Amino acid sequence: MTKVITYGTFDLFHEGHDNLLRRAKELGDYLIVGVTAERYDRERGKLNVHNSLMQRIEDVKKSGFADEIIVEEYEGQKIEDIVKYEVDIFAIGSDWLGQFNYLEEYCKVVYLERTKGISSTQLRNEKQIVELGIIGTESIANRFVPESKYVSGVIVKGVYDTNENSAMEFCQKHELDFYSSDFEEFISKVSAVYIACPNISHYDYVKKCLECGRHVLCEKPMVLSKNQAIELYNLSKEQNLVLIEALETAYSQGFVHLISLVKSGVIGEIRDVDVSFTLQNSENMQVSDSNGSMIELASYTLLPILKIFGINFKNIKFFPLIKNGIDVFTRGILEYDNGIGSFKVGLGVKSESDLIISGTKGYVYVPSPWNHTEYFELRFENSNFNKKYFYKFDGDGLRYELNEFVRNITLKTNHSNDYLFKKRESIAIIEIIEKFLNSIKK
Repeated sequence: MTKVITYGTFDLFHEGHDNLLRRAKELGDYLIVGVTAERYDRERGKLNVHNSLMQRIEDVKKSGFADEIIVEEYEGQKIEDIVKYEVDIFAIGSDWLGQFNYLEEYCKVVYLERTKGISSTQLRNEKQIVELGIIGTESIANRFVPESKYVSGVIVKGVYDTNENSAMEFCQKHELDFYSSDFEEFISKVSAVYIACPNISHYDYVKKCLECGRHVLCEKPMVLSKNQAIELYNLSKEQNLVLIEALETAYSQGFVHLISLVKSGVIGEIRDVDVSFTLQNSENMQVSDSNGSMIELASYTLLPILKIFGINFKNIKFFPLIKNGIDVFTRGILEYDNGIGSFKVGLGVKSESDLIISGTKGYVYVPSPWNHTEYFELRFENSNFNKKYFYKFDGDGLRYELNEFVRNITLKTNHSNDYLFKKRESIAIIEIIEKFLNSIKK
């Protein structure tokens, strides 16, 4: 008898899950299905799981393909299960291609092609699954698709790019349902859009998507004009659509808790926020001839300053280093009535990308890379009172912004995200970047 085993969350059970189990069962005589426990889902960075473990087990049972159902509770269990149940074949979806080759020491590993063309009506109406399309094939879009696998309730369906060959290659690489260089065709096939093209095109695409009735998650900075930002947020409100700027740090657990602690007064009144973000190797950034360090990185460094001191600064000064018309390094200072916010950003520059928040009772130190807040420490004059905090920051963090986006759509509101990243904070960051761009043109 040939035994086959497969694993999954199987949340919002749909046709794709059913087909995966059917094809896995066809590989042998006896199929064992491992359903992931809630705690293990959280530990491995899986977000927004809707159904309980018992409901997900019941859905797998109803499919009729599983001869035995087990619960996956911890990292490394797959090897133990394969040995325990004398498994001959491990089967998993092709979107995990290559990631389970280490199991070949114990059994045969088969990657099953994922189901394409799942019924849009069924997913939207019955399962409330967001069908997402991507605009642009930049490097961050290539990192976004793998991250989306960790957010329940969303499926990346297709990609749009004005370069049809780029769209086709991206589609094939990530096994999407479709690609298109025709915007009208693309937008008709999705219910929401992630915009990852160069920022010079953001305004036009965000506006067109909102006018077509689609929810929008747009890479930072969303636009380079305060007036355009206000216009787009107002349009999303009028259309009752979700519009979120993709700034993963703002939605991560560690950063959210950091800001809450600071605002609670644990280190007293805040007098200074000093934050840096520099990249010596900028290959993962969408850098073009028109982009510099402020456009690419200032959204991150301005975030903690505005979160702590607010948007009503008295004055701002920039000290840029310009080469070939763009800033490769910029230091900025925001003056407030009761404190100072200072930041520095740089591309092709090496510096300690950390965050220090100074108060009247103590200070917070967040080591590099602070924007992936996994650890920070409260420090006081008496070191006996120092306290350390640890958090998990999974992958590139793009799943956090996507999770918040999907949650807002599910809740049918474009206001609930304000606690994490307020629209006025987004607008203020854009306004500061605009001020900087105007200053270097003079």
